[in-house]
Amino acid sequence: VAAHETVLAGIYQRALPSVVHIRVVQRLATTQQQRANRQPGVPEDFFSRGEGSGFVWDSDGHIVTNHHVVDGADEVTVIFADRSQITAKVLGSDPDSDLAVLKLEDPEHSATPVEFGDSEVVEVGQMAVAIGAPFGQEFTMTTGIVSAVGRTIQSGTSSFSVPEVIQTDAPINPGNSGGPLLDRLGRVVGINT
Repeated sequence: VAAHETVLAGIYQRALPSVVHIRVVQRLATTQQQRANRQPGVPEDFFSRGEGSGFVWDSDGHIVTNHHVVDGADEVTVIFADRSQITAKVLGSDPDSDLAVLKLEDPEHSATPVEFGDSEVVEVGQMAVAIGAPFGQEFTMTTGIVSAVGRTIQSGTSSFSVPEVIQTDAPINPGNSGGPLLDRLGRVVGINT
């Protein structure tokens, strides 16, 4: 048991600098009639806030997350485990595969990229570790096993089906979306959704 705990603590420590909390703000449109009927003291603009997780793809500051985390965002802030906050922009997003790529807007920030595993060799029964910022809290880690490979799931944002999904029994909570699914060596083998 002690050896297992040591492995898990090592995975967390190695991966944590590469895992990010993503906070988004979306401005909600208001009609002219709503502006005219505005009560004193009520803000003119209304905002929707959301959040999720992601991870550093490379040393150039590219961040990978789920499309649904940043869909419609007007402002994106990436928060690292050391509490540094960097504004990011959405470079591209694919609703069918539920993937998005962000770019940190501070070129001076040194981002530590994740280490990659090979999702093609993942097998049922292997350890699975999810790290993220569920419910907007501090970074957490959950563990389990790979329950199935090659699953097909319906995309949450389109009629497209996402193939070759890794199923895990590691608890994935709201806010874990976009974070990494890691193998026993702390390498990314998937993206949590």
